[in-house]
Amino acid sequence: MTKIYLITGAPAVGKSTTANALAAKFNKSIHIPVDVIRHMVVGGIAQPGTEWSDTLKEQLSLARKSVVHMATTYWDRGFVVVIDDFWDPHSKLSEYESLQNKTNFHKILLFPTQQAAKQRNAMRSGNEGNQYIDEGIRIVYESLLENISFFQQKGWIMADTTENPVETVVNQLLLQTQ
Repeated sequence: MTKIYLITGAPAVGKSTTANALAAKFNKSIHIPVDVIRHMVVGGIAQPGTEWSDTLKEQLSLARKSVVHMATTYWDRGFVVVIDDFWDPHSKLSEYESLQNKTNFHKILLFPTQQAAKQRNAMRSGNEGNQYIDEGIRIVYESLLENISFFQQKGWIMADTTENPVETVVNQLLLQTQ
């Protein structure tokens, strides 16, 4: 039976790396990074920051609705679908609610320590790191901590990826979603 995975978290927690490694475990799969779809906007792309504009919210909603359509199309054809998206405190990723109706829909929150996320950002951005992403990490972690009960009530799998390599995380996720 085919599955749909939604992997989310703060910036620099390994969403894309984990999603790609998870998708690679299946013979027929697709990894859909929401940021890739979102960055198809050429003129007027809006970036997240401390203030979320209506334009940004609209672009995120459109990208997610497009991803839901893609996911459904591939899932209907027997593909395992792995979506990666960042946690959005405004929508709480409500755009994915229609996927709840699909059997084997798994929601995963990658949740290493905030310090680990900052260190990963510094490693991928150079010694000084990317201040823009560091601020995003801070903002998203505040929201994640405020919404822990949301994740627990909605049945999210919460994966502390602070110490574990990607392969270990993927194997744990596979065991939890059998």
